[in-house]
Amino acid sequence: MIMERCRMVFSGSGGQGVITSAIILAEAAVLHEGLTAVQSQVYGPEARGGATRSDVIISDSEIHYPKVMEPNVLVCLTQSAYNKFYAIIRPGGLLITDSRFVKTERKADARQVELPMYREVMDKLGKAIVFNICMLGAVIGLVDLVKPESVLKILTVRIPSGFLELNRKALYLGMDLAKQVNI
Repeated sequence: MIMERCRMVFSGSGGQGVITSAIILAEAAVLHEGLTAVQSQVYGPEARGGATRSDVIISDSEIHYPKVMEPNVLVCLTQSAYNKFYAIIRPGGLLITDSRFVKTERKADARQVELPMYREVMDKLGKAIVFNICMLGAVIGLVDLVKPESVLKILTVRIPSGFLELNRKALYLGMDLAKQVNI
């Protein structure tokens, strides 16, 4: 069952692929699931290392405003992103963090899921460049938004063919991490 509307914020730092993963999710929803989606982004003035935020709204009806105020799902891949955004999550929402980069406090009125995404990517795949795709796999594994096949179809268009298998493995690695969570 798809949520009627899911408002998400992916946050981290420039260079982590936060915006790319949000675009992939929105495209998968629109092009392969028949849903409506919008994606917008905000990033600091630095090309890499600056704060990055990407909003995604997925719906089965028209979307009137593209900015997310109270996300149902908030992903924080850095401590600074967590510190800046944890308070905006909708009560009862889902807060996903990477256990290596984020030390969480139980301040948010949300289900908090800490996953060793970066560690698993490095241990099993050895390439930090697919950290964002692992995160995307965790998100779609925890929240019934789009099918993995829809994301893979977008990856085949967006990712150079030599990196497709690595990205596929990262997506499924994230989904496997999500299966270990009881929410």
